[in-house]
Amino acid sequence: MSSRKTSAIFLRDYGGPEVLQLEDTEIAEPGPGEIRLKQTAIGINFSETHTRKSPGGHHANPLPLVLGREAAGVVEAIGPEVEGFELGQRVAYGLRRQQGAYTECRLISAHELVAIPDAISDETAAAIMVKGMTACYLVRRTFEVGPGHTVLVQAAAGGVGTILCQWAHHLGATVLGTVSSEVKAAHAKAHGCDHPIIYTQEDFAARAKEITNGEGVDVVYDAIGKPTWEGSFNSLKRRGLMVNYGWAGGRVTELEPLDLMNLGSLTFTKAALTNYANTRENMLALAEELFEVVASGAVKIEIGQSFALKDANLAHEALETGKTVGSTILIP
Repeated sequence: MSSRKTSAIFLRDYGGPEVLQLEDTEIAEPGPGEIRLKQTAIGINFSETHTRKSPGGHHANPLPLVLGREAAGVVEAIGPEVEGFELGQRVAYGLRRQQGAYTECRLISAHELVAIPDAISDETAAAIMVKGMTACYLVRRTFEVGPGHTVLVQAAAGGVGTILCQWAHHLGATVLGTVSSEVKAAHAKAHGCDHPIIYTQEDFAARAKEITNGEGVDVVYDAIGKPTWEGSFNSLKRRGLMVNYGWAGGRVTELEPLDLMNLGSLTFTKAALTNYANTRENMLALAEELFEVVASGAVKIEIGQSFALKDANLAHEALETGKTVGSTILIP
């Protein structure tokens, strides 16, 4: 069986951004159920910086490793037993537990791919497959946001946060969001956040209660974890919902049920995209809703930073030092 030369960013040792190195490699012809994808844009998620630094966590992978879970591209070759795709078709993916997206070309199961509509660019698709479908299930499944609701989005100027704020605002909610600076507050404000809260300048929980006349918000969407944990619960109204969907600032290992009662019979859920897109049918439904809301213009995708694939280390450095707004992508 013939192979194809390509280049990929390999992680061979855990450490800082400098451990990410571009290397030449080869990939085989696609096997049964597989497609060979020539990638045109690759999304970056903050969780990948944690994978790069440490073997721990719930998505541990053996080394050597090619990072990345979402990308867009064109179908270059089709293996046996694949139906519904054709050569040259634009497709994207963003559900893989296995990493592997930081590459020019790759093999992938056809089951994981979705067709990209004409109204969506490759760059936009790569930026939203994980982040956008995450926002979709959060506002449409975990807590069905609608008129009259108040929501608090942690990291409102980030990749998911920028989408969440717009979508919740579009659905009729009043949106509060935490940010770290005046610049990020302006970004959040321009993307659906009615009340940006600069957490470096004031207590975000106290401010959330003030904005809601002492009542608190209906739901908090928190992907930070440890640094915002207590404040997120304190921002909620009686019988409110705390949704954690990530540990960007560190994991929390203890949750006392009695505390939930004392704070107003609060509800907590640990949400994950894999549990809302657990079947191809569910994944396609999320992707369809996402593409529709983006194509309509109700949610605008902000690609704040674009790096060449070879500069993946610089992209990670920018993410970890808080120098990014919106989504970040790599271009092979």
